[in-house]
Amino acid sequence: MTQSPKLIFFDIDGTLLDRHNRIPASAKQAVLALKEAGHVVALASGRSPFMLEQVRLELELESYVSFNGQYVMHQGELIHSNPICSEALEQLSAFAELSGHPLVYLDHSQMSCSQEYHPHVDLCLTSLGVTYPGFSKSFCTNRLIYQTMLFCSPEEETVYRERFRDLHFVRWHPLSMDVLPAGGSKAEGVSRLADRLGFSPEQVYAFGDNFNDLEMFRYAGCSIAMGNAPHSLQLLASHVTASAEQDGIWHGLKWAGLL
Repeated sequence: MTQSPKLIFFDIDGTLLDRHNRIPASAKQAVLALKEAGHVVALASGRSPFMLEQVRLELELESYVSFNGQYVMHQGELIHSNPICSEALEQLSAFAELSGHPLVYLDHSQMSCSQEYHPHVDLCLTSLGVTYPGFSKSFCTNRLIYQTMLFCSPEEETVYRERFRDLHFVRWHPLSMDVLPAGGSKAEGVSRLADRLGFSPEQVYAFGDNFNDLEMFRYAGCSIAMGNAPHSLQLLASHVTASAEQDGIWHGLKWAGLL
């Protein structure tokens, strides 16, 4: 019996990519098998478009949700754009500077740091396989900023959450949070692409491994957490698979009956 097409979203870091920032052979084979079976495969990442391009090309995918849902592309067409309000960004920048916390600003094609060098920025970006960005005081001028990385400890983040209610903070590293517009999430971006392609939430499958996947898991009809995911995400998931290093993508798709 031929299975009806499904829409399957994969997070990148810690999900498609292993700890060495490589896509395991089993994951590549799984994505190819999904496409050959007539399913639609897309990326859903906190990364900016230019930071996920290598993965997209390697897997030959035409659609992606980037910036945790703020920028959605399908076959070369931008179908959803939700930049941060410039006033909110200015207020965040001023407060972070007073607090000594660096920011990395990202638009769709490049990024810039608020400090010429900070070890926490270097450490976090290196974990993503990304080199330290340039420094420009005028980077945000007349530019759409979709996401900002704020570098502070978990103990320091409460003041930001309380002070900036029109922004959404999502921790992705012990030293860093992603900053989005209030209400922004992967679920918003995923739903925009699903609607465009005619898929209901029940036909959506989502793989992820971190806190920025929580809303996407609540939206998707079937959610699969990687073995390295935090406990709160595993509790929300329909199923918990192995880690990327242990062929978690392949095993998760087998469990779901898609392979």
